[in-house]
Amino acid sequence: MSEPSLLQQLIEAFRCLPGVGPKSATRMAFHILERDREGGRRLASVLEQAVEQVGHCARCRTLTEHETCRLCASPQRDASKLCVVENPTDVMALEQATPYSGLYFVLGGRLSPLDGIGPAELGMTSLRERLEQGEVKELILATTTTVEGEATAHYISELAGRYDVQVTRIAHGVPLGGELEYVDSGTLAHAFAGRQQV
Repeated sequence: MSEPSLLQQLIEAFRCLPGVGPKSATRMAFHILERDREGGRRLASVLEQAVEQVGHCARCRTLTEHETCRLCASPQRDASKLCVVENPTDVMALEQATPYSGLYFVLGGRLSPLDGIGPAELGMTSLRERLEQGEVKELILATTTTVEGEATAHYISELAGRYDVQVTRIAHGVPLGGELEYVDSGTLAHAFAGRQQV
């Protein structure tokens, strides 16, 4: 069997991206080759540099090309607050949408024994060390509301309970502007159970 052409290899390479199927990959490949070869060269160059140079922050485990990320290195951040998230994309989302000025801890996933993901894979030893230092006064849990996300949040709250740390959880429920008839029953039940006095 002959080796696939360069065009076919390019299309297959784009398919490694999440949510990119054969048609999207084909459109991307043809766009670069027909309309934006310079953009393709830049993409290839930056992608190669990022793959070689971007690693994890030694303190919070987010992605960075430095030993310590810019948030952990900033003296303006409130070190008494630590927000635990599942992925680096969660840090970006919170930074863009909220006025939060504390620090983060990125798990890199959530507990999932069936997939072989336990506390060690999520950096719980590093999190425990951060809590032992005594600087963190509030631990904010911002994990997903999936079964695994809830189990992870419970595990971390139990861990934090061994230290003098207040544990809070971000609110979950009906989205802003959402209509109740279109909200799924699980989200609606969670929002109703977490109602607050007005």
